[in-house]
Amino acid sequence: MTGDSNNNSNAANRRMFFTMLWGAMFRRRSRAVMAVLASLVGAATLFCLTVVCLEVPRQMSEEFRSYGANLVVSSTAVSSTASAGTASSSAASADAASSDAQGMDSATLDEVIAAVDAAGQENHAEYRYENVRVHAASYIIAGMNPADTRVLDQHWTVEGDWPASGDTKNIMVGRDIADAMNLQVGSSLTMSYRGDSDDDSDSASQASDSASASDSAAASASASSSAASHASSDIMDTGGESFRVCGIIDTGGEEDSMIYADMALVEQLSDTERGADAVEFASSLDADGLDALVSSINAHSAQWHVTAQKVSRISAANQRIITMLNTLFWIVSLVVLVLTLIGVATTVTSIVSQRRNEIGLRKALGASAQSIAREFYAQSALYGLAGSVLGIAVGYAVATVLATQVFGKSVGFHWGLALASAAVTVAVTVVASVGPVHRASRIDPAVVLREE
Repeated sequence: MTGDSNNNSNAANRRMFFTMLWGAMFRRRSRAVMAVLASLVGAATLFCLTVVCLEVPRQMSEEFRSYGANLVVSSTAVSSTASAGTASSSAASADAASSDAQGMDSATLDEVIAAVDAAGQENHAEYRYENVRVHAASYIIAGMNPADTRVLDQHWTVEGDWPASGDTKNIMVGRDIADAMNLQVGSSLTMSYRGDSDDDSDSASQASDSASASDSAAASASASSSAASHASSDIMDTGGESFRVCGIIDTGGEEDSMIYADMALVEQLSDTERGADAVEFASSLDADGLDALVSSINAHSAQWHVTAQKVSRISAANQRIITMLNTLFWIVSLVVLVLTLIGVATTVTSIVSQRRNEIGLRKALGASAQSIAREFYAQSALYGLAGSVLGIAVGYAVATVLATQVFGKSVGFHWGLALASAAVTVAVTVVASVGPVHRASRIDPAVVLREE
């Protein structure tokens, strides 16, 4: 019997609590609207900045991947000349073209690519470098997969077309070469593999080494004469195979002084098949992630015979922009939360002041300070909840416009961020009401009634 009585009493208390809460919110609509507006502004700004500062840097990181490599993995035979401050491994190309290295074998290449891909999203392109002779000058030709390079280096300005995959007739030349030789798209360029002259030089050297000791002076003279004759013929040699210039590359960097062709053309020209000298990666990792990845790959250097280097210029620019956006997010968010606290606290203080007589009468009739505090906290939480729902909708609309108009990006709706923003907004409104509610719970009913 006592249990039923307690249950009935609790049910009556709950009904009274919700009746008082409902009346408190809708009898003073202007104050309620002010509290909801303060919560709305806080939730809208918080959600908007969170979406922009999380989504836009991610998309910008992906876009930075189209501005060239931020990681270069080179065969150890050529990595000593690679420069981590450039956006390309072409700084290592001269040494690669003149070395006897066989490049990375397919198994090593697959393991390196798998390691980088496992760490984060990436684009990559493989390069093989060789020396070629064009008229009297020596140039570096880079064998590549045109489709991979086109995705990796979207910042390249190409006049004309890229060679097709497996194309052994068309080449691309850098702007510096085109200007020096007065080449246009469609022009023909005759070049030969530089390795042919190396073989002749080696033959002369071997002939000199095989001379007897008594004839050493004559042998030396003969070797010198042979070298001079070879150098002269090398300069005057205009032979070779003719290729069509299908495109002219203009990057303002080292690429402008190189020749690019499909890997099949380079293999045909050199009459040798070997692995890539270097692989360029555009990874989605931040600077710290790249450092860890570089260390991980270099830990396998003895096994894979490769060396990894971070391209600091690309990764530093990416990290700098992300850091600036995140700093802006935290500063503005802090300011907005403080303003929300002030706005809600001011509104709740006003409500407490208006309900001072009511609170005193309820305490005189036996209401506890805890029950009055619970009512005000619940009222503030409802203000925060209503404001957060409306604010998240407004914040998403503003974030969409801001990302589209300012950053040229699109943003999606994140339910996790929405729930987090609503929770933070409700918590802020409740915290903001602590001071006013504490003063309300200390109201002396005797003083209030005497004033009446």
